[in-house]
Amino acid sequence: MQASAALAAHTGKLDLAIRHVLAGLGHGIHAGRERGAGVEFSEYRAYAPGDEWRRVDWKLMARADRYYVREAERDSHVAVWLVLDATASMLEPSRSVEGLDKLGYARLLLGCVGAIAQRQGDAFGLLICQGERAHFTPAARGPRQLQRVLSQLDRFDAAGTLPSSEVLRASLHFARAPSVVCVASDFLEWPSPLSEAMLRLRGMRHDVRALCLQTEAEIAADFDASLAWCDPEGRAGGERKLFRFGREARAEYARRREEHFGMVAQQCRAHDIPYVAAPIERAPGEVLRAWLRTRGGRP
Repeated sequence: MQASAALAAHTGKLDLAIRHVLAGLGHGIHAGRERGAGVEFSEYRAYAPGDEWRRVDWKLMARADRYYVREAERDSHVAVWLVLDATASMLEPSRSVEGLDKLGYARLLLGCVGAIAQRQGDAFGLLICQGERAHFTPAARGPRQLQRVLSQLDRFDAAGTLPSSEVLRASLHFARAPSVVCVASDFLEWPSPLSEAMLRLRGMRHDVRALCLQTEAEIAADFDASLAWCDPEGRAGGERKLFRFGREARAEYARRREEHFGMVAQQCRAHDIPYVAAPIERAPGEVLRAWLRTRGGRP
């Protein structure tokens, strides 16, 4: 598993890493079907005023002396929104896979979701949460849009804190139409402006999906006790307090960690938000499958 994560971490170009992860991944983001002028034939129906003449089956008309229109089924097109937490805590590196950190892993998986949306013909856009504003790439379709999104994902390094609740609330205008909203974060801060935005979007009947990324060291509290650590985002009263992981601190950390992420998972379940937690050392394709296999509640 770590070999796959390491390969992704050391692939210089994001688009090449995405191709590697998506090789053999044979399912999409949503599975809705609707009738329309697609390419997969479903049935005939009688012509009705307003139907396009190009959809009339003229051979059947010659036999039946009536106009019939070919119906088809096609994938329903929804907007897909990629939401990236690019705050300072996402800079946390793996202790076992050189060159891999939470932000790079989140970029890769969100890029994969964008590539799948592009293949399906869905419109997709990007929201990067960092600092005093939300960095917004409007939704569009096609290969050029994928390059725009990947370029923006590559542009940001992990730094700072989340935008304020007011800033994120003002950014939710992007989700007027039914959307799939894929959020990648470590969710170390919850409740937060980001969690409030997610719950608000779910309340607006969007399909919101949460991917919680951690390192194996964070999960196991496997930190070097000889080193001092601090909160990179200064959440502890605005000060960057130093911590050391002695035996007592390790036990307290494990207790608080279990309590915190249990609460995050419980609130996601309560609001019908699929929640996947994974270490970044896990093979990206496996995590992507788990994330896309989940289904949020539908309107």
